[in-house]
Amino acid sequence: MVQEQYMATTEGTQVERPESQDVYKIGIYGWRKRCLYLFVLLLLIILVVNLALTIWILKVMWFFPTGMGHLLVTKDGLRLEGESEFLFPLYAKVIHSRLDSSLLLQSTQNVTVSARNSEGEVTGRLKVGPKMVEVQSQQFRINSKDGKPLFTVDEKEVVVGTDRLRVTGPEGALFEHSVETPLVRADPFEDLRLESPTRSLSMDAPRGIHINARAGQIEALSQMDIIFQSSDGMLTLDAETIRLPKVVEGTQGRSRSPQGLYEICVCADGKLYLSAAGEGTTCQEHSEVCL
Repeated sequence: MVQEQYMATTEGTQVERPESQDVYKIGIYGWRKRCLYLFVLLLLIILVVNLALTIWILKVMWFFPTGMGHLLVTKDGLRLEGESEFLFPLYAKVIHSRLDSSLLLQSTQNVTVSARNSEGEVTGRLKVGPKMVEVQSQQFRINSKDGKPLFTVDEKEVVVGTDRLRVTGPEGALFEHSVETPLVRADPFEDLRLESPTRSLSMDAPRGIHINARAGQIEALSQMDIIFQSSDGMLTLDAETIRLPKVVEGTQGRSRSPQGLYEICVCADGKLYLSAAGEGTTCQEHSEVCL
C-alpha cells in the first residue's frame, strides 16, 4: 500500500519531496495489447465480410420491400411471375393464373393435387402421371361453364348429362351388363347395329319397344331363334307386303293352287307352313308338316 506523507511548511520554506518508491502504469502493454488489437482487427474483417455477403445475397435473390425475386407480396396473397420450381410440398387455398395466361403444372414424374380435412386425412386426390390420370374421391364430376353437370361418376352409377352421347370407335360401344336408355340412334346416313356375337340380345320395356327406320330397312339376324313375345296383347305386322320366302309348303293332299294363292297355317308348336288356298281351309290336308 502506498502511503502519502503530508508535511506542513511555512511560506518561503522549500522542502524537497521524497521520490516515489513504487510506480504503477494503467493500461495493457506488451503482447496482450498486440493480441487485443489483432482480435479487434479480426472482428472488423468478419463484420465487413458479413456485410458484403448480406448485400450480395440481397442482390442475387432480388430482395426488395414488396417481395423477393419473382415472388411478390400483395394484399390478396403471394404472386409469382414466370416459372417457379418447388422442391417440397406446396400448401395453398387458392391457386390461379393471370387473366391473360393459363396455369401450367409440370413435373418430370407426376403432378399430385390433394385435399385434406381438419385431421389431415386425404379426402380427394388428383394424380397426373406419365401413363395414367388417377382420381381418388367419393364423386367425380365435370361441369359446363354455366354449372350444368356433364359427366358424373360415383360408386353406384355413371351419369352423362349431355344431350347426346357419341361413340366414335370403329367397334362401337361394348357393355358387359345391361344398359338402360330411352333412345338409341345412329348418326345420319349411318347404320345402327345392335349385336351380341356369342350370346343373346334381349330388349325389354314395360310399355313397348319402338323400332323405326325412316330411310332404310330393318334386319334381324340370328344363328338360332328369333322370338317375338307379348305377355298381354297381340303381335301386329302392319305393312303393305309381308313376305315369308322360306316358309315350308305342304305337298300332300290337293295339288298346287292354279291361281298361286296360299293360306298360312300354324302348327301347335307355332311353326308356320303354306297350304294351297281353296274354297275352305286346306290346313288339315297338309298337317303332316307339323309332325
